[in-house]
Amino acid sequence: MDEKSPYIIGLSSDHAGYELKERIKGQLIKKDTKYKDFGTYSEGSVDYPDYGKLLGEAIVNKKIKYGIAICGSGIGISIALNRIAGVRAALCYNNDMARLARQHNDANVIVFGARFISYKTAINLLDIFDKEQFEGGRHISRINKLG
Repeated sequence: MDEKSPYIIGLSSDHAGYELKERIKGQLIKKDTKYKDFGTYSEGSVDYPDYGKLLGEAIVNKKIKYGIAICGSGIGISIALNRIAGVRAALCYNNDMARLARQHNDANVIVFGARFISYKTAINLLDIFDKEQFEGGRHISRINKLG
């Protein structure tokens, strides 16, 4: 992860991911982790691209270290985030995916599908994602091709 960015975690969700985002936010508060919530701020219907864009722009502008994004399936907000040059959002639902997203893909957003993942699993994957480092090496040229 970019060493120039402050150690602040960004959170973003649509209405379907709101409850999980709030629960994860509670865990961050409990661990005294700094965060910035980019919304949404209720379960009222919203469009995930709007909230993905806010999170993605904060990553590109080095306002946050990495992001957590959540929508119903995780697919829509992943697509929205990955349209932003410099953002590498990875939809993760098991330990290996969270680990490899960081080690091989230098992911800077972990994405969850709120309808398909439990809070406990999300917290576990977040811990893995947070601790892993990009391996570099053979993966650098691949990352550079992403733009």
